[in-house]
Amino acid sequence: MDVLNAIVALSNFVLIPAIAYGSQLALGALGVTLIYGILRFSNFAHGDTMAFGAMVTILVTWWMQSLGISLGPLPTALLALPFGILGCIALLVLTDKAVYKFYRAQKAKPVILVIVSMGIMFIMNGLVRFVIGPDDQRFADGERFIISARTFREMTGLSEGLAFRTSQGITIVTAVVVVIALFWFLNRTRTGKSMRAYSDNEDLALLSGINPERVVLYTWMLVAGLATIAGVLYGLDKSFKPFTYFQLLLPIFAAAIVGGLGSPVGAIAGGFVIAFSEVTITYAWKKVATYLLPEALEPDGLVQLLSTDYKFAVSFVILLIVLLFRPTGLFKGKAV
Repeated sequence: MDVLNAIVALSNFVLIPAIAYGSQLALGALGVTLIYGILRFSNFAHGDTMAFGAMVTILVTWWMQSLGISLGPLPTALLALPFGILGCIALLVLTDKAVYKFYRAQKAKPVILVIVSMGIMFIMNGLVRFVIGPDDQRFADGERFIISARTFREMTGLSEGLAFRTSQGITIVTAVVVVIALFWFLNRTRTGKSMRAYSDNEDLALLSGINPERVVLYTWMLVAGLATIAGVLYGLDKSFKPFTYFQLLLPIFAAAIVGGLGSPVGAIAGGFVIAFSEVTITYAWKKVATYLLPEALEPDGLVQLLSTDYKFAVSFVILLIVLLFRPTGLFKGKAV
């Protein structure tokens, strides 16, 4: 019985949260990897792109809620999500036409584009905070739990309850669907194949008649979709606060680099490596240890390696180790 309680406690506080968080990081890292693989620069504005897409979705969600529109047990934000994606596409395409296109025409070095993206990052961050405010914004509605801890205890008779939140279930299912759709698009459609060809060899792709501006447009559209979905899922699961998305840039880049910049498979793997590392290292293992160890060996302290305040430090350390010992990442930074 104690072993079952330990498994439930582990699932409740480590496995399910890490899988949900890993899914959010994977979607964010996929956006970073697409930009690096196709447009050949590291986009430091990606965290605030997620914040902007989520902000548009929240504003539309509030408008729908004021009209009495809902999805019943599911969050209304799922109905507003397409509007958030469209708003984010408009922002990114406009930014590309106004800023990045000039530097592409100048054949600017990647480091110049990185510096430009940092400037755009600060502008986006200020814009989001100006429009929606700097504080936490809660927009989740519908049923909070798929299964609550009390219901689970009543069903199983165990002393430990399993709480599986609706936002976690939606995150996992949505991430699986989006990843399958993305890989199908990149591998099966003509546009996806042209994007991969452009990523592999720009000069050869141009000789083959591929329109580079169209490839750039579709890349920004895909990135906007991935960023908005990741931002909304993170906001539903945690809460929406603009500055948090600025901080998320570190674990997202860590996920992309750990997996191998430019590799979509690596971005997904890296997302889960970072998420599980952060959650397991900052989790207090006392409860699980109490269930599994004899009474004489039960720990007095929390058995916590690091406080949750140092969660992002874990990403930084993993990133540092990977850059020192395997700079190409787990999947050697393959092309898209």
